[in-house]
Amino acid sequence: MNLNSLEKLYRRISGTYPGQELVFGDGKPDAGLMLVGEAPGRDEVAQKKPFVGKAGKNLTGFLETLGLSREELYVTNVCKFRPTKVSAKNTVSNRPPTKEEILAAQPFLWEEIGLVAPRLIVTLGNTPLRAVRGFDANIGDYHGKPERADVGGKEYRLFALYHPASIIYNPSLKETYSRDLSNLAVLLEKNL
Repeated sequence: MNLNSLEKLYRRISGTYPGQELVFGDGKPDAGLMLVGEAPGRDEVAQKKPFVGKAGKNLTGFLETLGLSREELYVTNVCKFRPTKVSAKNTVSNRPPTKEEILAAQPFLWEEIGLVAPRLIVTLGNTPLRAVRGFDANIGDYHGKPERADVGGKEYRLFALYHPASIIYNPSLKETYSRDLSNLAVLLEKNL
């Protein structure tokens, strides 16, 4: 994998979103395992690195469960900018990317996947799953089991997980997430 190719892609993305604070992928650019999240949040924008906020702490814990470190894999998001909304109290918070934003970001993501060429893509939540599988995909149907996905004309192995933040907002998912991680650990042991 040529690091210059990723840098060229990131420059093109920057040109598409002038004035936006963008967060690009991080990690080993020729990793066998690629994690794809939704979009950066406030902490990610501040540190210019994906998954460093609360969800990032959960992700780090899950990686430790799998015996992995961030340095061994590549982590990115579908959208490289932070989608936000303003509340009635005039506070800014994160929001999920719209379908239009996902579709606009999808070609860049697919190119990024092609450049990293992972042996396994792990999607974290509905947004990345839909960016890879199509908008009819639902995390409830795909989580915890290996699949195949055509991304830009090339077939990849895919494993969908709920977003690491989901257990913050929905503690009842902890057991499901734990089981899914066990399934992922078995898959990684066999294939990576």
